[in-house]
Amino acid sequence: MKLLESIAEKAKKNVMSIVFPEGEEERTLKGVDMLLRDKILTPILIGDPEVIRRKSEELGLEHIHEAQIVCPKNNPKKQEYADLLYDLRKHKGMTPEQALAKAEDPLFLGCLMIKSGDADGEVSGAIHSTGDTIRPALQILRTAPGVKAVSGSFIIQMNDQITPKYGSDGLFVFADCGVMISPNKEQLAQIAISSAETAQSVLGMDPKIAFTSFSTKGSAKDEKVDLMVEAMEYTREIAPELKIDGELQIDAALDPTVAELKAPGSEVAGHANVLVFPDLQVGNIAYKIAQRIGGATAIGPILQGLDGAVNDLSRGCSPMDIYYLAAVTALQAAHRKSQK
Repeated sequence: MKLLESIAEKAKKNVMSIVFPEGEEERTLKGVDMLLRDKILTPILIGDPEVIRRKSEELGLEHIHEAQIVCPKNNPKKQEYADLLYDLRKHKGMTPEQALAKAEDPLFLGCLMIKSGDADGEVSGAIHSTGDTIRPALQILRTAPGVKAVSGSFIIQMNDQITPKYGSDGLFVFADCGVMISPNKEQLAQIAISSAETAQSVLGMDPKIAFTSFSTKGSAKDEKVDLMVEAMEYTREIAPELKIDGELQIDAALDPTVAELKAPGSEVAGHANVLVFPDLQVGNIAYKIAQRIGGATAIGPILQGLDGAVNDLSRGCSPMDIYYLAAVTALQAAHRKSQK
């Protein structure tokens, strides 16, 4: 809970405008009501104002009336957003009529609001798939300069009553756990760099990045091991300022005693707090083991690599999940603003 509370408190320092395309959804309304109560951010709900009003009354919510509401069908800026979308997508064959229709789609509208500067970030996914959330973001916001791969990380806070305090006092970034199924060398490097930015911008952490494997420093031979070594070396070439090592088994990455035996002299081994996994299968399994067996708190997936702060919820999310992911999104948005 200390991690979650600290994220919310940090978000308060630079209040961002975060748009919620699923503005009529009950869990979203409850999460936004809490965000308004605690003054974490300025929410923008996309939906029918009457539906939002009625549901808020039925749920006994006290603060929703403070939120800005944008009705997608009766939006006074609909044509302006449609023109923006047409300019962005006409080279792909989009017509003005198609752009006008898409400007009424809440997921496209949310990204158009960010692109035009009317919002700082977006949280969606309570009733939409990851693909539905990412697609408009890629078409409208695109990837950040120099980035070709979008990935998904999780912030992991280990339960200190169960797990020794590895990482940064039990705090980690795990990636990729949500988007890229079988990344190549270049994509693994992008995952590492984007995860380092998440560690810095959201957690204020000094990232120490381990490229994980079933081998440490050549203890096993396989093309999958070679991939992690090549990805680590390539990341060092393009981001020499980062602290990186690999390939490392998990025990060598986390435990200083094991690291001294398996990877002596490494500034990362035994102290890693950003774990880059070989593929989505490994990453997804790892974060769920940490969460379900290790009692860890897991926040995410946090989308990385987009030229804008857009994040995706699990469809099984709770109002508190929405609350904290919105706070993370606000921190990402504030960081992006500070970099411009």
